[in-house]
Amino acid sequence: MTEALEQAISVFKDLHALGDDIEHAAHMAVASLRAGNKLLICGNGGSACEAQHLAGELAGRYKHDRRALAAVSLNADGAVLTCIGNDYHFEDVFARQLEAIGRPGDLLIVFSTSGESPNILRALETAKLLGLPSLAFLGRDGGMAAALATLALIVRHSDTARIQEAHQFLMHCLMDHIEKDLE
Repeated sequence: MTEALEQAISVFKDLHALGDDIEHAAHMAVASLRAGNKLLICGNGGSACEAQHLAGELAGRYKHDRRALAAVSLNADGAVLTCIGNDYHFEDVFARQLEAIGRPGDLLIVFSTSGESPNILRALETAKLLGLPSLAFLGRDGGMAAALATLALIVRHSDTARIQEAHQFLMHCLMDHIEKDLE
């Protein structure tokens, strides 16, 4: 436990460097929401849980009672995922949904500890083709996703658990800004 705690403390100290980027991410999200658009969020595995967590805090509430905010977790519908994965490819499970429901002004938000997940990369490519800005919560060196995203928040660590813990912290910082800006 001591080693994990020391790693976590080190990772969290390094997050200071992302302060301006979190503010920029919040401005992107708030601009989309104020314009009546939605946030389309996705990830795989534990990152899928982060995507659902963020969508829940937006559509429900975080710290304050406020209007519901338009957010969709693209990894939450098992029937859609398995239909697209079966009829096309697993790499298409998010991109195909973006084609179906993404509209100008929407914001794509992805979570990926590696930045190399083929379905996340395909989603980021599709967002670009549709003219949608994108925000990526990434780990390690950001992988190929860093170059595809409009804004990449990279937790520069190699341990998936530490990356996901930091992503959750950053997500909550993002929510703090969103709720403050939309008061």
